[in-house]
Amino acid sequence: MSRKTGGTIGEILIRRGILTADSLKEASDAAKAAGMPLEQYLTHKQIASSVDIALVLSEYLKIPPICLAHFSPNGQLMDLLTRETITRCRAVPLSRLGDSITVAMGDPFDILALETLKIQTGLAISPLVAAENEIVELLERYYAGQSDSGANVEDILKEADADLEIGHEKADDEDGDSIEMMIESTESAPVVRMVNAMLLESLRTGASDIHLEPQEKKLRLRYRIDGSLQESPSPPKNLQGAIISRFKIMSGMDISERRIPQDGRIKIRAIGKEVDLRVNTLPTIFGEKIVMRILDKSALFPNLAALGLDEQAYKAMKYAISQPHGIILVTGPTGSGKTTTLYSCLMEMNKPDVNIITCEDPVEYQLSGINQVQINSFVGLDFAAALRSVLRQSPDIILVGETRDNETAGIGIKAALTGHLVLSTLHTNDACGAITRLTDMDVEPSLLASSLVLAQAQRLLRKLCSACKKEQKNLPLEQLKAYGIDPDFFKGTTVFQAVGCPRCHNSGYKGRAAIMEVLTVNKEVRYDILKGISSKEIAIKAKDRGMLMLKDIGLIKVKDGVTSIDGALECTGGE
Repeated sequence: MSRKTGGTIGEILIRRGILTADSLKEASDAAKAAGMPLEQYLTHKQIASSVDIALVLSEYLKIPPICLAHFSPNGQLMDLLTRETITRCRAVPLSRLGDSITVAMGDPFDILALETLKIQTGLAISPLVAAENEIVELLERYYAGQSDSGANVEDILKEADADLEIGHEKADDEDGDSIEMMIESTESAPVVRMVNAMLLESLRTGASDIHLEPQEKKLRLRYRIDGSLQESPSPPKNLQGAIISRFKIMSGMDISERRIPQDGRIKIRAIGKEVDLRVNTLPTIFGEKIVMRILDKSALFPNLAALGLDEQAYKAMKYAISQPHGIILVTGPTGSGKTTTLYSCLMEMNKPDVNIITCEDPVEYQLSGINQVQINSFVGLDFAAALRSVLRQSPDIILVGETRDNETAGIGIKAALTGHLVLSTLHTNDACGAITRLTDMDVEPSLLASSLVLAQAQRLLRKLCSACKKEQKNLPLEQLKAYGIDPDFFKGTTVFQAVGCPRCHNSGYKGRAAIMEVLTVNKEVRYDILKGISSKEIAIKAKDRGMLMLKDIGLIKVKDGVTSIDGALECTGGE
């Protein structure tokens, strides 16, 4: 009869005879009171040896164990990592096969350490579990003869990790009790440490989203960095339910409800930042997928000038927001930075003598001095209803998060015609398309021509990593031809291409910049709107008068060395 394996860490400890049920409860309570993981508490109090704990973790995570008592590290493999990384992560490189490196770790729960190892080596990490004291002794032996010994290994290992404060927007004692109950039912130490590591890593990498995606045989973890999803080491599949439940409790969701999507919010403080996470769950065939949008108020720009726009776009936007009334439309796909642009406009216009009211779904950032209304369609507070009420609040400036329907469009236009400055967003591909979109919403051309001040389309363009970008010797002529670009446009300039390095997570790009196509509504444009001319014809005329299209601005950024040809074209397309 085969020996039973698996289960929680507590069950494995009991099955291996390390603890009894009573001593497990006593040790768990003591570990919680001491604020340390159970396995660390057991070794610290010498209740269990490091070898015993390593075998328990090996069985729990289904990762092979290894004994390092007589192991001699390979100098070339050790040189792939800095000494500080090796000691801080408690990791010893063992062997390399192709694009994968096998590493012995004392704490296989440490996702942040796995990610650090992956970034520094540029290789896939295959972890093995080793006794922590064996790793410490091996590293002390290995570094003993080096003159630049630096900090003692034990000292580095004892350094505290970055503090991470987590709270719910409506946190109270009941929420705290619920979290404690979930910690007890899901083996708190591994789950809490993994969740905290995910949150810390997202802040350190500057990610905009965290994606946790249940699949048939693994729980995939990805971060959206500079607009692109990048995969990270997967948390153990057997912890899927506990990790997802942990996030749901933190964000105030109903953990017993798994059949329908849910929304929540988490506040965290870490590494000198205070950010909100907008959390959404979606039931899939392998479990609930979680996506968390990271809202960092410190990343907001205090005014338009800080956005780093080209001169033409800056002057046009500055002129538009200085108008006493009218409507300004910001367009673009999801994730193109429309909200950031609108908030920058509001922060520039936010003065003590101005009444600013916003209608948003959801309210992403809470801005001081601005009245923000959260749309709630379930109780009948949609954009149209909110906008009607806002007009009775004597506003000077109104922000409508999104113009979605005929009624909202009609009220917004009328507000712009009655002495209010209205800012809103639309989902169109270009600036001139906003005109067609509003006429499709049954807005009278005469009203639109009288009220529209500016229509703008924007994208977020990925910037080349300054540490690894290199000159592109040969231009991709076939690609330029396919997109209708004259190669002579780049004559006399240096074109750079993406390479990839640890600093940019091997993507070749670091950071993003907004590019804007701006249509200022002058007499000629108003006349064209009244005549019912198509948006394409309006765009052609505007371009003849000097308006820069998105593709033009993207190619200028290539000439300026800000991005590559691929980076510009993936952002602007072929139009």
